Amino acid sequence: MNFKEQLVQYPILEIVAKAAAELGVEAYVIGGFVRDLILKRNSKDIDIVSIGSGIELAESVASQLGPDVFVSIYKNFGTAQIRQGDLEIEFVGARKESYRSDSRKPAVEDGTLSDDQNRRDFTINAMGISLNKRTLGELVDPFDGLRDIKRKIIRTPLEPEITFSDDPLRMMRAIRFASQLNFDIEADTFDAIIKMKDRIEIVSMERISDELNKIILSPTPSYGFKLLYHAGILQIIFPEMIELLGVQTIDGKGHKDNFYHTLQVLDNVSQNTDDLWLRWSAILHDIAKPATKKFDKRIGWSFHNHEEVGARMVPVIFRRMKLPLNEKMRFVKKLVRLHLRPIVLSKEEITDSAMRRLLVEAGEDIEALMKLCRADITSKNPDKVKRYLFNFDLVEQKLKDLEERDKLRNFQPVITGEMIMQAFGLKPAKEVGILKEIVREAILEGIIPNEFDPAYAYMVQEGEKMGLTLQS
Repeated sequence: MNFKEQLVQYPILEIVAKAAAELGVEAYVIGGFVRDLILKRNSKDIDIVSIGSGIELAESVASQLGPDVFVSIYKNFGTAQIRQGDLEIEFVGARKESYRSDSRKPAVEDGTLSDDQNRRDFTINAMGISLNKRTLGELVDPFDGLRDIKRKIIRTPLEPEITFSDDPLRMMRAIRFASQLNFDIEADTFDAIIKMKDRIEIVSMERISDELNKIILSPTPSYGFKLLYHAGILQIIFPEMIELLGVQTIDGKGHKDNFYHTLQVLDNVSQNTDDLWLRWSAILHDIAKPATKKFDKRIGWSFHNHEEVGARMVPVIFRRMKLPLNEKMRFVKKLVRLHLRPIVLSKEEITDSAMRRLLVEAGEDIEALMKLCRADITSKNPDKVKRYLFNFDLVEQKLKDLEERDKLRNFQPVITGEMIMQAFGLKPAKEVGILKEIVREAILEGIIPNEFDPAYAYMVQEGEKMGLTLQS
C-alpha cells in the first residue's frame, strides 16, 4: 500500500525526505500520524524515525526551513523537536529498548527500523511510511496494523505481557485508544492487562492522570471507564469512584447504582461540551454519596448533604491525582457543591430570592452548572425526563431575566465594610460583618436594589436598630 499522494498534503515531509537524502540516512514517518492518516483523523504530531541520528536530521531540516526555526534538543533521550505552524515534528534515531522490572525508564541503544517498530505499544501505532526516494510512500507494517485498524482491534506487536511489563502505562493507553477510537481490545491483550494490573502502581500519578484525562475527553468516556473497571485498574487509581458501585437493598427498598449513573451523566454532558473540567464535575458530582448514605424505614435511602461533602472531597482527590489545584479545581468544587440547586428549583415554586442566590453563587459558571444539571437527568421514564427538562427551561429563562435586570454575576454589594466603619465610627469588629451581611441579604431578597443610595439608607436604618450611632 502506498501513501505518496497523501504525503503531498504535508510539505514538511518533503523537506524531511530531502534532508535525509542529503545526510545519506533512511527516514520514516511512524506511529500515530500513520494511524490517523489511515483513519482520516487530523493529527498535529508527526514522529520521524531516522536510521541514524534523529538530532542531526532535525537540525538539517531546521536549516532548510530558515533561520527562525528553533530546534528543541533532548540529548538524554536522543530526540529533537521542531514546531512548524500547528504541527509538532519529533525526530528520533531508530532504537531498541530494554527495561528493568522496577522501572518504566528503558535502557536505550541504536537499532534498526525493525527494532524501533518492535518497541511500539500497539500494532496500529507500529506502522511506518517510507520517506526514502526508492520506496517513497510505501507502508512498512510488520504486525498487520492495517488489518487491525480495519477490524477495529487494539493489539500489542509482541507478547502483551512483555509489552505491559516493559511499560505498564501502556495498559491505560490500550484503554485510552479503545475509548478514543471505539475499538475493541483483543482478548489476549485484555487478559494480560487484567493479569498485570498491579504493575500500574510503579507509574507516576501525573502520567496516569494524563491518560485518564484523555479517556475522559473521548467521545463516549463511559466505555473507557468500564474497561478500566473490568481490567481492575480503576480500583487502584481511583478507589473513590469504585465506592459508588453497587445497589444496596433493605426492606425491599434499593437505591440506584451511582457508579453507572455517574457514567451516564458523564456521557450526557460529553455530548454538549469538550470542557475537561466540566466532565470532571460530572464524574465527581455524586462522589460523596457512599459517605452520606443512610437508610430510614419510612423514607428509604437518603444521601443528605452529599453535595457539600463532595465539594470538600474535590481538592483531596485532585491533590492525590496530581490534578491542578488552581481555578480549574475550584470550578469543579463549585459545580459539585451547587449541582442540586437548579434541580430543587425546578421542583418548587421559583422565587426571585432563590434565583438571585443561585446566580450570585454560580457567577460566570451558571451555564456550565445548568449543563451539568441537565446531564444529571438519567431517568428511564421519558415523561419524567421531559417534565424535568421543561422545568429547567423555566429555571433558565427566569435566571436570564433576573440577570438582565439585576446584573448579579460576580455580585458584590455596593456597601463595603470600610463604608460601615466610616459611617458609624467603628474599628474592625463583629458588628461590621453582621451589618454588612444584613445589607447583602436585603439585596438578595429583593428588599432593596444593589444601588448606593437605597443600600446606604438601609444600612443606616439597620445600624441604628443595632444601637450604632451615625457619625455626623
